[in-house]
Amino acid sequence: MDAQRNLEHVLRAAREVFGELGYGAPMEDVARRARVGVGTVYRRFPSKDVLVRRIAEEETARLTDQARAALGQEDEPWSALSRFLRTSVASGAGRLLPPQVLRVGVAEEREEGGGSGGAAVGSAGSVGEPRVPQQRTQVDANELRLVSEQPVPAGPDDTGATALLEVVGRLVDRAREAGELRPDVSVSDVLLVIATAAPSLPDAAQQAAASARLLDILLEGLRSRPS
Repeated sequence: MDAQRNLEHVLRAAREVFGELGYGAPMEDVARRARVGVGTVYRRFPSKDVLVRRIAEEETARLTDQARAALGQEDEPWSALSRFLRTSVASGAGRLLPPQVLRVGVAEEREEGGGSGGAAVGSAGSVGEPRVPQQRTQVDANELRLVSEQPVPAGPDDTGATALLEVVGRLVDRAREAGELRPDVSVSDVLLVIATAAPSLPDAAQQAAASARLLDILLEGLRSRPS
């Protein structure tokens, strides 16, 4: 019973610490937050990479569930996409979004170059042309550094990442086909909104208000407007 309780404390502490400081935070910080010795953390997770992978995979699964819920409960494409974004940002998911998921999203969109469905997650543009302009690529790199000081370790659960990209791609495609989403918006853009609209502030009320305000602004930027 104590072992299970310690595991829950460590996982909760890891989510809090990595959410506040990024995946570069040391294991000692996780142990202090969990109020256990660092040896207890290492007995459960023999390396930091193992703990980071566990947290990242759990967060990926949570985001996937939120996206599926939005698809299943909202008939209107824009309502489904905005519901997913609001739910994810309110839950603080963006602070734990695995950076490698953003990289996979950018890479797939560049490789596929046009159309959607299957592995072509929410891509658009002409075949053979990079999906993401050079300027946006630089923004992606900067945002990734905000989310994490070091990448998620090699060999993450690719199945979970693929599932997330596929279901978010469906949300993006539906909103784009309905003419409610800007045609140049990609799955990577949507995931970056989640990553950047969940600031970590010391006061919970200020954090919630800042997230809601920032998300309202970002949603306006994503939405298509009649010419």
